[in-house]
Amino acid sequence: MPLSHVDDEGRARQVDVSGKPEVPRRAAAFARVRLAPETVRLIRENQMRKGDVLAVAQIAGIAAAKRTAELIPLCHNIPIDRVDVRCTVLQDAVEIRSEAVCTARTGIEMEALTAAAVAALTIYDMCKAVDKGMVIEEIRLLEKSKGPAAGSEP
Repeated sequence: MPLSHVDDEGRARQVDVSGKPEVPRRAAAFARVRLAPETVRLIRENQMRKGDVLAVAQIAGIAAAKRTAELIPLCHNIPIDRVDVRCTVLQDAVEIRSEAVCTARTGIEMEALTAAAVAALTIYDMCKAVDKGMVIEEIRLLEKSKGPAAGSEP
């Protein structure tokens, strides 16, 4: 099977999706930032010196999803209908779940993954002064779908 991002001469290329129909698409992604208990406490109590870690991470994730095509060279620039980023604080981590929805000729999984990854990076940036042992882990796609049910609210 030929590689979709390589032309006949072995050069990188963007996949041509012009012949595909526009259909509703949805993708969900996940990331986790492992933190020290004291850092988790500061986040929970909104005592981090840089501000509200969870709110800033949420906004950063949404903004990043909207700029995915600028960050990933061969990604298509697609119209995004909805992006949602939610952070859950656990005892030793913050878990991030993102969801992105569009009606387009190609999938939206890169936008969901970018949202989760940048939200995790934002948490790291906002907490790095107090937690030198943080680890960003397990950035992964949870699911993707296309068709009439793909754009429905969760």
